Amino acid sequence: MWHRLKALLYKEFIQMRRDRLTFAIMIGIPIIQLMIFGFAINTEVKHLPTIVNDQSRSMESRHLLQSFVASGYFDIVAYTDSLEKVQEAIDRSEVKVGFFFPPDYALHISARQNAKVEMIVDASDSMSAASAISTAQLIALNYNRELLDNDAKQEEAFSLFIHPLYNPDFVSAYYMVPGILGIILTITMVMITAISIVKEKEFGTLEQLLVTPMRTMELMLGKIIPYVVIGYFQLTLALLIGILVFQIPIMGSLLLFYVLTTIFILASLSLGILISTLARNQLQAVQLSFFMVLPTILLSGFMFPREAMPPFFYYLGDLFPLTFFLEIVRGILLKGVSIEYLYTPTLALFAFVVILLGISIVIFSRFVRRS
Repeated sequence: MWHRLKALLYKEFIQMRRDRLTFAIMIGIPIIQLMIFGFAINTEVKHLPTIVNDQSRSMESRHLLQSFVASGYFDIVAYTDSLEKVQEAIDRSEVKVGFFFPPDYALHISARQNAKVEMIVDASDSMSAASAISTAQLIALNYNRELLDNDAKQEEAFSLFIHPLYNPDFVSAYYMVPGILGIILTITMVMITAISIVKEKEFGTLEQLLVTPMRTMELMLGKIIPYVVIGYFQLTLALLIGILVFQIPIMGSLLLFYVLTTIFILASLSLGILISTLARNQLQAVQLSFFMVLPTILLSGFMFPREAMPPFFYYLGDLFPLTFFLEIVRGILLKGVSIEYLYTPTLALFAFVVILLGISIVIFSRFVRRS
């Protein structure tokens, strides 16, 4: 018995060694999961990009700002001279928080009158917004105590007025459902495309297509276009459920939303085709797709704010199309912004399409020449 079992085990290990891609995925996925869950996933959202409109320009306003910065939750990335530019920076997703100090802030502090400071928060990301607001309120409470210095006659040295934008009631569905649209499209477009092309390789039907006068680009377009139609159907169905069941607001242009989603669908399909050119069988296609989908979900900002991630994992999230699509879908549906605020994520998705499809064509052309 042991002799036969030993021979079988030896055969299995040889088979694993020959299928190096599957073996690498089996080892790589647990390591990546451990690294991401251990380092990147953090619900304590610090270093929120912040813009300041300080019309007081006084020592008192700088002192309060220093308290916000010293907490580690707010990183001042820009100063501006108008509230409109604060709103514009939040619309462009360049910052998450804005502080406004009125011209008479220092005068009211010196006169021991109740000064006012406004805090504007991008609440389309409800987790980051809740963290920013609770931290700012705590800092304001401590700073008030420091200013009053046992003056029992005055209740507050200054008041912090908070204006949450886009999702003032902090409805979690408003944050999650638009992201789920992207997750559904990613899983479907990447996995199904990869598996369908690899299946043709295994069944030998791909070789039959290759002997026809059809060119490589025509073959790829023939594979892509049906899934674009399926992607539109899925998107429309999921969007209707989001509106009718979860009451998701549609603040922007649906036409723009569908146009920009087309670029995201093409980017996801290009990734699926790239996987299909690398995989030798359906099992490898599934494993490689899962290998890509998992970090996409965790690092794109779908579940956890990217601002809470270490710099390495933050920039690693830029390697996935979903990261930029989330900015687009939340920008159009929740903020109602136009294309002029979405140039950066749109160009990034274009770059994904060009690069991924270009690499796929090169690899697939080599496969055609070998066939």
